[in-house]
Amino acid sequence: MKRLVTLLLAAGCAAPAPRGTGDLGLVIERASGSVILVETTKRTAIGRVAGLGDLSHASTVFSRDARYAYVFGRDGGLTKVDLLAARIERRVIQSGNAIGGAISQDGRLVAAANYVPGGIRIFDAATLELLSEVPTAAKVVGIADAPGNRFVFSLFEAGEIWVVDASRPEAPQVLKIKNIGRQPYDGFVTPDGRYYLAGLYGEDGLALVDLWHPERGARRVLAGYGRGEEPLPVFKMPHLRGWAAAGRFLFLPAIGRHEVLVLERTTWKEAARIPVHGQPVFAVAQPGGRRVWVNFAFPKNDVVQVIDTASMEVVKEIRPGRAVLHLEFTPRGEQAWISSRDDDAVVVYDTASFAETARLRAANPSGIFLAARAAMTGF
Repeated sequence: MKRLVTLLLAAGCAAPAPRGTGDLGLVIERASGSVILVETTKRTAIGRVAGLGDLSHASTVFSRDARYAYVFGRDGGLTKVDLLAARIERRVIQSGNAIGGAISQDGRLVAAANYVPGGIRIFDAATLELLSEVPTAAKVVGIADAPGNRFVFSLFEAGEIWVVDASRPEAPQVLKIKNIGRQPYDGFVTPDGRYYLAGLYGEDGLALVDLWHPERGARRVLAGYGRGEEPLPVFKMPHLRGWAAAGRFLFLPAIGRHEVLVLERTTWKEAARIPVHGQPVFAVAQPGGRRVWVNFAFPKNDVVQVIDTASMEVVKEIRPGRAVLHLEFTPRGEQAWISSRDDDAVVVYDTASFAETARLRAANPSGIFLAARAAMTGF
């Protein structure tokens, strides 16, 4: 008996050390169809998972326990990645061309948003079994989860916002909000889960839906913000999925302009315009809301500017490398992770001092997604 206990203790000592997933995340390597597994405590890469297909435009959501990542690829691939084992758990090709997805409030459902053939497909998060689909006959953009196991998204060609109640995933219920504006290109849900905002490419402005009362339709905000001025060529579409919510303000990248627009969240009126270095792509609020970090489209895409939300002014400019594509903060905001595609690097900054604290090698990195998103609405 004593020998058996000794053997069991020895076996236990040889087992891998247990760990949590709260400080883990994925970096998309867009050219190689792989992801790098990173941890933020020591600011290191700890693994790589290959075989995820076309990641030239990819996004990720996480299971509610933050163990699994669901990666949506341009080729219609939906891949479930085990963060602890650093391997693919399951993978399905669910469409011809996909641009993102969302996970339901209860974590049981994953919805993929498709360009080809359009529509969304709803899967069981555990097995990736297809449960239902919602055809749209238009490209789906700006998909986000909302309270009540709902998915909200916009239709680029149709100029509509759809709210899908997936409480019964085999028979989802659809509310269609029409005439929201021309060519919605992206959208996001506010951190409290109440409002959905869709940016409009075909005209200046955004469409706003109160998800407490979606039956009331959409309201136009910031309409005509570029009126009277010659529009600039758009080199890269801005993104609204950075959650640039700081206090009572939203900070939004203006299309084709060298400005960040500030929207007041109680009146839904313009509060300010902040001149910036170039055409903004992401405007991302640092946790705590005191600063917003902004990156830019080609050809001025080697710069990140930091806006102080109290003074509404740019207070810092850093140069992480060529072709900065994405920014991500650790949950309490002490680190900023930034991808530099053309320098094959992910650069980590201390947000208090703006000092570079790590530089990780990555092959053409783009999106950075930390597992803390598992606890966030709209991510």
